[in-house]
Amino acid sequence: MIVGLGNPGAEYQQTRHNIGFMVVDALLAAWPPSHSRNKFDADLFEIRRETGDPLLLVKPRTFMNLSGKTVSALLRWYDLPLDALMVVCDDFHLPLGRLRFRRNGSAGGQNGLSDIIAKLGTNEFARLRIGIAAPTGDAIGHVLGKFAPAEKDTVNQAIARSREALGVWVSQGIDEVMNRYNAG
Repeated sequence: MIVGLGNPGAEYQQTRHNIGFMVVDALLAAWPPSHSRNKFDADLFEIRRETGDPLLLVKPRTFMNLSGKTVSALLRWYDLPLDALMVVCDDFHLPLGRLRFRRNGSAGGQNGLSDIIAKLGTNEFARLRIGIAAPTGDAIGHVLGKFAPAEKDTVNQAIARSREALGVWVSQGIDEVMNRYNAG
């Protein structure tokens, strides 16, 4: 299960905080779903892979800071172990476009991750943090703001690399994806 974090609503589309949604959209373009529905306050897309194993792509419909309720409900409903979960989110502590995979860890100030950790009662799940650059002023305005035109190419490249890397995670696991994509 790959969960892209973001905020619902047109006013948040293409904002820095919604890069998790953008990655899920890129995955959906590459891997068309066999089935989609809304359940547990989320848009769910089921992908049937060549191996026969289903893959679930998720865009919570809750606001970012309440993502844990959806993630915990879906893990229980589908009876998935924590190592089957990958959360994709923004990180303003990373340079624009930098990818950082982790097998576990703290929320690092990312409120969506904080809520997921609180609702699951553990930080033992994989995550992909995508750099959105440090704010030069107000942090809230920065994360809820749109990317500048000069940043678009870097962001699009990061989304494309994320799509590729998540394919590696699905087929080869967290160690391989960390070895290949965390450099630099």
